[in-house]
This record gives sequence, structure tokens and C-alpha cells, in this order.
Amino acid sequence: MKMDWYSLVKLLHVAAAVLWVGGGFALMLLAVRADMAGDVQRTLSAMGAVGELGNRLFMPASVLTLLFGVVMCWFWVGFSELWIIIGLAGYMTTFLIGTMIFKPTADRMGEMMAREGVTPAVLDLGRRILRVARFDYTVMLIVVADMVLKPTSGDTGILAAMVLLLVLGAVAAFAPSRQTAAAGV
Repeated sequence: MKMDWYSLVKLLHVAAAVLWVGGGFALMLLAVRADMAGDVQRTLSAMGAVGELGNRLFMPASVLTLLFGVVMCWFWVGFSELWIIIGLAGYMTTFLIGTMIFKPTADRMGEMMAREGVTPAVLDLGRRILRVARFDYTVMLIVVADMVLKPTSGDTGILAAMVLLLVLGAVAAFAPSRQTAAAGV
């Protein structure tokens, strides 16, 4: 079997997506587990790693994922299929979350830590990032499922499951926690 251009571009698309989605998910999981264990240093260390790798790995990998996906669409697949539109919408959502929420909040956390050290306000910002990250990775999971399953408008079960997953992810990320509700926050 010889490698054709489409297969090479698809391989590069998937490899970039694995680095972006998998790497970020692993770090988010480390931060969530450390926070749940009450280990402030490990939590901040994981969050710091996300901040360090954001511009060096995750942003370039996300852009390469998009670039290789667009190349495949441009030359071989087209842009009119529903699964392509869902994938692009999901990418745009997670890209905007990264640039408009994660980056500025992480920068603010870094400035606060440089001025004041580790404070409850810094930890609160970090926990907010983790909550948004849960939604962000819900969107990414939907995009991954979309890329694999390639639903059409007739695949109502798959599309309904994607919508349900999106709603559950939003509730899990943004609904007040029992601790928050009990504290009256």
C-alpha cells in the first residue's frame, strides 16, 4: 500500500489533534484530581504547565489541526457536509474559549501570583478555569465523535446525543456546585 497525499494530510491532522486534545485533557485531569485532593501545590503546578504549554504546544497544535482539516476539505472532501460544519463550529468554540477565557485568565493568575503569591483569589481563578475546561473538553469530545461518526441530517440519534452531551457538559461545568451553594456564593 502506498501513501497518498490525502492519507498523509489526514495523519498530520489526527496527530496534531491528539497532541492538542490529549495533552490538554491529561493536564486538566491532573489539575482537577489535585484540586479534589486539596493539594494546592500540585493544582498550581498542573495549571502552570497548561499555561506554559498553551502557546508552545496547544495553540500551534490546534492551528495545525484546523489547517490540515481545511486542506483535506479544500482538496478532497468539501465544506458542505454537516459533520464538517459541526467540526468547524466546535473548533471555533474551543478556539474562542482558549483565546478569550483561558489565556487572559491564566495571564491574570500569573500576575496575581507574582504580586501576592498563592492566595484564595488565585485558587478561585484557577478553579474557574477548570470549570470552563470541563465544558471546553465536552465540546472537543463532541468534535472527535463528529469526526469519527460523520453524522448527516438523517442521523437524529447521533445528533441528539451530541446535543445532550453538550447540555450535560454545560451543566457540569457551570451549574453551582453543592459547596458553592452551601457557602451561599
